[in-house]
Amino acid sequence: MANNKSDALPKLLIVEDDEGLQAQLKWAYEDFDVTIVGDRESALAAVRAEEPSVVTLDLGLPPDPDGTSEGFAVLDAIMALKPETKVIVASGHGARESALQAIKHGAYDFYQKPVDIEALGLIVRRALNLTKIEEENRRLAEQAGDDKTVLGTLITAAPEMVKVARTIERIAKTNVSVMLLGASGTGKELLAKGLHDASDRKDGAFVAINCAAIPENLLESELFGHEKGAFTGAVKTTEGKIEQAHGGTLFLDEVGDIPLPLQVKLLRFLQERTIERIGGRKQIEVDTRIVCATHQNLEEMIGEGTFREDLFYRLAEIVVKIPALADRPGDATLLAKAFLSRFAEEMNPQVKGFASDAMAAIDAWNWPGNVRELENRVKRAVIMADGKLVGVEDLDLEDAESEDAHALNLKSAREQSDRKMIRHALARSEGNISSTAKMLGISRPTLYDLLKQYDLHA
Repeated sequence: MANNKSDALPKLLIVEDDEGLQAQLKWAYEDFDVTIVGDRESALAAVRAEEPSVVTLDLGLPPDPDGTSEGFAVLDAIMALKPETKVIVASGHGARESALQAIKHGAYDFYQKPVDIEALGLIVRRALNLTKIEEENRRLAEQAGDDKTVLGTLITAAPEMVKVARTIERIAKTNVSVMLLGASGTGKELLAKGLHDASDRKDGAFVAINCAAIPENLLESELFGHEKGAFTGAVKTTEGKIEQAHGGTLFLDEVGDIPLPLQVKLLRFLQERTIERIGGRKQIEVDTRIVCATHQNLEEMIGEGTFREDLFYRLAEIVVKIPALADRPGDATLLAKAFLSRFAEEMNPQVKGFASDAMAAIDAWNWPGNVRELENRVKRAVIMADGKLVGVEDLDLEDAESEDAHALNLKSAREQSDRKMIRHALARSEGNISSTAKMLGISRPTLYDLLKQYDLHA
C-alpha cells in the first residue's frame, strides 16, 4: 500500500548536502514522494531513475561547497536529461547573481538561504502546478494534432484569422481572381500559397512576384516575357511570370505599384487569357489564375487616376481582408513559439523557450510590423540569447500601452478587456480550460459563463 501511495504522489528531488536541512525539508513535503541526495552523481542518478517533476538544488555542493561549479554542473545536466523539469536553485547571502545566472541556464526559480520553509513550499507547489498544466497541454496537443494550423501551414487561434482561412478554402476550388488586402507583414503571400495548395491547380506552379521591388522598365518583361533581340541585352527568348504559372497560380504582391501603361496590358490578359511577349507577334494562350495583394487603398488610387477601375474589378472578384496581428489576440504567442522552435533548431539549439517576462512582453506589444516583425525579433533573440530561455531584453521590446486611451464607455471597455484577457489566456494555455481559469484567477464555472457570454471558444 505504501508503494501505491508513493506512486500516486508527485515526485520531488532535493539536492542538498546539509544533513540537518535535509531532514527539515523532507518533513515539510509529506504530500510529495521525496528523494534526497547530497552530490552530483547521486542527483543525476535520481533524475534518471525517478524523473522528478520538481528539483530543489543547492548550488554549493561538494567538492565545491563554497562555490557554485558543482551546482551549475548538476543544473546543466538536468536540463540536458529532462529539460521540462522545474529546478529551483538555492541562493546564499550575496549569491543572488549566481541564482539569476542559473535562471538563464534554465532554472525555474530560486530561493534565498537561510531557507523559509513556507516560502519555498509555495515556490515548489507553483512549479508543480505549472508542470501539470504543461503535461496537460502536451496531452491535448497530441490529441488535437495540428489543430492550430489551418489552410495547410497557417498557425492561428484567432477567430478572425480562422474565418479568413475558411473563406480562402471555400474559394480555392473556383477560378475567381482574389485580392488580399492587409498591412505589410500580415502573411499575404502565405495565404496566397495556401489558396494555391487548396485548389485544383496545386500540381501546377505557384509563382510570386513583388511588383514594388522591380523597376518599371523591367516589370513588363518580368510579367510577359520577351523574344530574343527585343531589346538590348535580350540574348534569348524568355518566358514571363504569367507563362511560368501556366496551369498554376500567379501571385502579384503590391499590385498597386504596377504603372498605368502596364495595367492596360494586364487587363487585356485577364479579359482574353492570351499574352504577347515583348518583341513578339504571336498571341499565346495561358491558363493562369491571378491572386494579388496590396497594402494600399486602391479605391483612393482609382479616384486619383493612378489605378484603373476596370482592372480593379477584374482583380477583385473576391476581396479578403487580413487582420493585423494586433487584432488577432493570442496569435503572437502561438507564432512566437513556432518561430523560436524553428530558429533554435537552425541557429542556437540550447534555446528551449521564452522566459515569463518575454511572453508577457509579446502579449502586450502592438506589433506594428505584424508577423514579419515578430519573426525578425524572435530570430534575433534566439541568436542573441545566452541561456536556455529567451528574455525580454533579447526581444528588445519597449513597454507598450495595453489599454485604449479613447475608450470612454466603461462597460464596453471592461468587456473588451475581459474578452482580450480571456483570449490571451486561452492561447497561452493552448485551450486548456483548467489552466486558463487558474491564469485568470477565476473558477471553471465562471470561465464557462464568460466564454458563453462573449461567444468565445476554447
